[in-house]
Amino acid sequence: MNRPTNTSWQPHVTVATVIEDNGRYLLVEEFRDGKLVYNQPAGHLEPNESLAEAAIRETLEETGWHIELQGVVGMALYYVPQNQVTYHRTTFYAQTTQHDPNLSLDEGIERAIWMSYEEMLATADQMRSKLVIQAVEQYRTDHKYPLSMIYN
Repeated sequence: MNRPTNTSWQPHVTVATVIEDNGRYLLVEEFRDGKLVYNQPAGHLEPNESLAEAAIRETLEETGWHIELQGVVGMALYYVPQNQVTYHRTTFYAQTTQHDPNLSLDEGIERAIWMSYEEMLATADQMRSKLVIQAVEQYRTDHKYPLSMIYN
C-alpha cells in the first residue's frame, strides 16, 4: 500500500454508529462521487468534541434519530487511494431513543433506511466502503466493548 510519507500527514478522525433494531440496521443513503451509496451514520470529529459526542451528533444530523450510545464496536484505519487520505474510524453501537421526522438531514443525505444484514450483503457493491459491512459483522459477532475504553 502506497501511503504518504509527508511529515505533516494527519489522519482524518471519523466516527460511525451501528444501530440495530429487530435485525435491521440503520443506514443512510447518500451521494458520494455522483453515486448513491449506503453508509452507517458517520462523519468527522469537530474541534472540542469527544468521539462519543461526534457519533451522537452525526447520527442525529444524518438520520433524525436521537440515540444512546451503548459501547464501542471497534476502530479501523482505512486508506483511500483515490484521494490519498487515511481515515481513523471509531465505530460505536447504540439504540434509538426518539425520532424527529421533521429534522432536515445533512446535505447529500437522501434518507435514512433500515436494512437487514442480508439486504446489506445483497447490495454490498453499493456500500460506501468495506467498513460498513465489516462493522456490522463485528457487532453481530459480539465485538462489543464498554464506552469506558475511550477516555478524554
